[in-house]
Amino acid sequence: MKKRLQVLMEKSSIAVKCHSQLWFVLIASFLFVFILLLSDYSALSAGRNTQGVTYFISNFANVIVNQDHSSSPPHHDHTTPTSSSSNESMSWLTLNVTNSTTTANNNTVKSVVINNPPVQPMSSEIGKKNSDSDLCLGRYIYVYNLPKRFNHDLLKNCHSLQRWTDMCPYISNMGLGPRIKNSKKQLVGNGWFATNQFLLEVIFHNRMKQYKCLTNDSSLASAVFVPFYPGLDVGRYLWDYNISVRDASPLEFVKWLSHRPEWKKMWGRDHFLVGGRIAWDFRRQTDKDSAWGSKLMFLPEAKNMTLLSIESSCWNNEQAIPYPTYFHPSKDSEVFEWQRRMRKRKRRHLFSFAGAPRPDSKDSIRDMIINQCQSSTSCKLVGCHRGANKCDDPLNVMKVFEASVFCLQPSGDSYTRRSTFDSILAGCIPVFFHPGSAYVQYLWHFPNTPSKYSVFISEKDIRDQKVMINETLHRIPKRQVSAMREEVIRLIPRVIYADPRAPRLETVEDAFDIAVKGVLDRVERIRREMKEGKDPGIAFPELNTTKFDMPGPGRERKLRSFRQHK
Repeated sequence: MKKRLQVLMEKSSIAVKCHSQLWFVLIASFLFVFILLLSDYSALSAGRNTQGVTYFISNFANVIVNQDHSSSPPHHDHTTPTSSSSNESMSWLTLNVTNSTTTANNNTVKSVVINNPPVQPMSSEIGKKNSDSDLCLGRYIYVYNLPKRFNHDLLKNCHSLQRWTDMCPYISNMGLGPRIKNSKKQLVGNGWFATNQFLLEVIFHNRMKQYKCLTNDSSLASAVFVPFYPGLDVGRYLWDYNISVRDASPLEFVKWLSHRPEWKKMWGRDHFLVGGRIAWDFRRQTDKDSAWGSKLMFLPEAKNMTLLSIESSCWNNEQAIPYPTYFHPSKDSEVFEWQRRMRKRKRRHLFSFAGAPRPDSKDSIRDMIINQCQSSTSCKLVGCHRGANKCDDPLNVMKVFEASVFCLQPSGDSYTRRSTFDSILAGCIPVFFHPGSAYVQYLWHFPNTPSKYSVFISEKDIRDQKVMINETLHRIPKRQVSAMREEVIRLIPRVIYADPRAPRLETVEDAFDIAVKGVLDRVERIRREMKEGKDPGIAFPELNTTKFDMPGPGRERKLRSFRQHK
């Protein structure tokens, strides 16, 4: 009996010891896992794929790289600056890990061999897996690192960019131009610059460098931005140069572009570029030296690309975006404060006009408009004839527009005017005389219903002396005028380009943001048509011969139909 009791006591003692050891193992294991999670969570996932793991490296200085030549790493958020000394496009770095060790403190990866193979397109399955966590999916943009002769070198030779204007002061501040001295506090904040209307290419390029969904992996990109400055390039040779000189850069440009692997993905239909001049300047009709402009947009490669310019022509692969104004805010609060001030502004002029006559153009109605303005006590005229510098003074122009209810915007050398956007910025309701001045141009930035934000008077009625501007504007009910002015003031953020040197605006979408969205939607539609077996190339560069026809009855219905088909 004693012996059995002794055996039972020994077994109980052993069970207690085992039970204690089991709890010790469980507690120790839990603590080990907990400490491991706290110290370096990445250690749990580093071994999932040891064959070719793509790393997003935020501190490249801590990585030991064995490589024959230097290469720039991408940022951890998929973004990258667009300027570099190399003339080759940058791509993601694929790291093949041989003996990798990770420390909790400095995340150092050792013994890394870097290969840079051609990037394969992301499969639809990967896209679906990442769609919930990747906020940039469907919005990635790849930016070419072009040879400097297509952009940077043009700015270095700024004295020769235009025949009658030294452009060097205007390329300062990333293309915004000299800062406006606001000694009388007429303007809000410090975001006001004497911006030249032909520098949109530079401003847009610098804004693109801030775009939050840039990628170095072209297979991820929904669109490809080409930072060529075609307006600055051709602007040097518009007078007294033969067509060989004017076409030299465009021909070199498309030759370089067509050899890129990114081009062959959709043969350029996902590519877009910006022109700081009207699109007609890139569509020379003949090969006579007396003909105007270059033939960039008539080159076979360019027919597949989308051109964003300050004024579009008749071809479907073009889209107009706003001229740059004088206002380039760096904070949302500057925009809101300016809008608030424009709502409270007292406007003592019923209408105003800032511009010069066009005596050499028999079709121009400017002389008639100037005469009507001069004969009315309700109109303020800002003469811009040669020798007058009032139109070159941003403070003077803005002061007149801010004090006006309506601002007349007749066609000048072309259908559109920079003055349209200066007037909107001032809360002044634009008055158009031709649909090509706005309604069939800025489809992404302006409302679908023109009468909400503007007045239309047919230039034919002005030419035939059937309409008096003063009487027409006086007849508009005050309630309708107030609603139109409010709509114009709401448009202000959509027609300005934020300061590219400042952090991105937080809640405000500017003209750049809206243009990028428009491009992405356009390319996505083309990509969808290609997947369905359709050929988007049939209508892509198509000529729209009725685009600028003067509207008749049902004008707004026709304009809405035109917008829907764009």
